[in-house]
Amino acid sequence: MLKIGITGGIGSGKTTVCKVFETLGIPVFYADTVAKQIMTTDTLLIEGIKTTFGSESYFADGSLNNKHIANIVFNNEIALAKLNSLVHPAVFRAFDAWDAQLPKHTPYSLKEAALLFESGSYKMCDKNILVTAPHSVKIERVSARDQVSEEQVLARMSKQLSDEEKIKLADEVISNYETQSIILQVLDLHTTFLALAASYR
Repeated sequence: MLKIGITGGIGSGKTTVCKVFETLGIPVFYADTVAKQIMTTDTLLIEGIKTTFGSESYFADGSLNNKHIANIVFNNEIALAKLNSLVHPAVFRAFDAWDAQLPKHTPYSLKEAALLFESGSYKMCDKNILVTAPHSVKIERVSARDQVSEEQVLARMSKQLSDEEKIKLADEVISNYETQSIILQVLDLHTTFLALAASYR
């Protein structure tokens, strides 16, 4: 089974693209959603976080003390890198377990992750897709969605690689512009991946 990575900068619309793939019967692993879940379920990750950031990282009921973690990693690149070095391997483990239980006849699966290239997990995929959108459109989308200022959106964007840098690492690019159909682009890639998956068998 092929493993296809898919990513895009904040506000690019990568989740919307993933939903189109899902309508075609392709399973999607949402890495960022899973990352939040396993911070309270993955024993190795929990122990690593407690050791690195203190036992107060978790409440007595086992839930994550988000405020404590945020206060430590906010504007602290070293602390954030430490957190990512704990979370990313745990997400890799979760993806492998998820992928292993998929039906054997599944031609390919998608791994959706905001930091696909930054985390290095793109290297574990057979192909990687980048979803792009105009810079101004991304800012407008995120500002409206999250009710935050343009400055706050730009601060988030600064923590990710630029589209120009990501394009160098991507095998395929989906342009999420109003002038181009997402559905047609996804259908084209779906056909390509099905043919590629068939050649692997």
